[in-house]
Amino acid sequence: MQTMKGQLVTVMGLGRHGGGVGAARWLVEQGGTVTVTDLETAERLADSLARLQDLPIRYTLGRHDEADFRGAHRVVVNPAVMLPHPLVTLANESGAAITSEVELFLDRCKANVVGVTGTTGKSTTCTMLAEMLRHSGRRTWLGGNIGHSLLCELRGMHASDVVVLELSSFQLAHLSRTARLPQAAIITNCRPNHLDWHGSWTRYRRAKQRILAGSPGQIAVVNSCDPEVSSWREIAAGEVVPLIEDSWLPELRVPGLHNRQNARLAATMAARLGADPRAIQAALASFAGLPHRLEPVAQIAGRRFLNDSKATSAAAAIAALHAIDGPIWLLAGGVHRGDDWRELARHIACRTRGGAFFGQARHNLSKAVQSEAADFNWVAVEHLAEAAAWAFDRSREGDAILLSPACPSFDQFADFAERGRRFAELAHDLSHNHDPHRQLGPKPMA
Repeated sequence: MQTMKGQLVTVMGLGRHGGGVGAARWLVEQGGTVTVTDLETAERLADSLARLQDLPIRYTLGRHDEADFRGAHRVVVNPAVMLPHPLVTLANESGAAITSEVELFLDRCKANVVGVTGTTGKSTTCTMLAEMLRHSGRRTWLGGNIGHSLLCELRGMHASDVVVLELSSFQLAHLSRTARLPQAAIITNCRPNHLDWHGSWTRYRRAKQRILAGSPGQIAVVNSCDPEVSSWREIAAGEVVPLIEDSWLPELRVPGLHNRQNARLAATMAARLGADPRAIQAALASFAGLPHRLEPVAQIAGRRFLNDSKATSAAAAIAALHAIDGPIWLLAGGVHRGDDWRELARHIACRTRGGAFFGQARHNLSKAVQSEAADFNWVAVEHLAEAAAWAFDRSREGDAILLSPACPSFDQFADFAERGRRFAELAHDLSHNHDPHRQLGPKPMA
């Protein structure tokens, strides 16, 4: 394993979600001379920079400088950086080793690593699995794409520990051919997503499949209910473990068939890793869900406000629509990536009373739904606040007002979490401004 002492290391992309911060701090601790470069300004990166203010790091912000790549011994590339990138190519041609925060971790981790990937359900499955193992007395670490870098915690890990590592398609695509892969893998599902980044469905699929290319001793759990990933059994390097029966699962506090599938995947892996069956069931029975994933944030005049801001793909929004009982008013929108909205539009038309579409994708979403149901009750507005008010004004007691955007948030928000918090604020604002004597109900569209 190469030492970092005395090396000039460039971290390309600090970001706001922990990976760049973790990599930069660890590299300094290992003796590297670190430069962090990011196209964002210091103002936009203020939170991340504050977490590194005690370290001797050089910064190039608001731009990239060729010199930071041409003279580096090693470049650690943020997974959001699209490959191939000319500056990464320049660094490689100049003799630099190209790597990523996840690869640095995997190559050095002594513990057993379970990598979890899929289009949707990764974070929930990871958290369920970690809780099952902890209930069984296993020393367990949770990190990766879920928002927590584990690099700086390597020194505290033992060979008998288990690391549950959420891996995005970006992180998997950045792994080199020689990267050490997780000893165990879970794949929740696979639907077209992030095609603007990967360039095609084939490349996206290939990135997800990368997790199965470990050693012959690797064990894998794949969702047999998902037609796509079920067919990947044949390409797995190691053993594919059959799923436990659904009837074995306890009643869950989190709604939806997709969450039962997540629980089944996690329970299968936990059992294979030696977790006690009673501990597995106890962990599932107590699991209350994660923030921004079908999270109840308010109940106003008999209407439920549900925050599913983490649903940044059509597949995630479809799962949410089928997880909720009763009438639904949907709030959807955000960054338009050129997605094919036809399948989502069919589910919106069948499962909801109306839809308020906001942000960059509002017109594309509304056109897709109109093509499925010409008389669908909808509105296209610029901001989430207008969408929430429109849905609230037309809803009735017993209805659900669901934020399940099906899009990334970056047109108007820093991330999905900020969008979810804003939705919760809007719900409480509507509560304070609501006149209980005013009759609410469906109104004709303007």
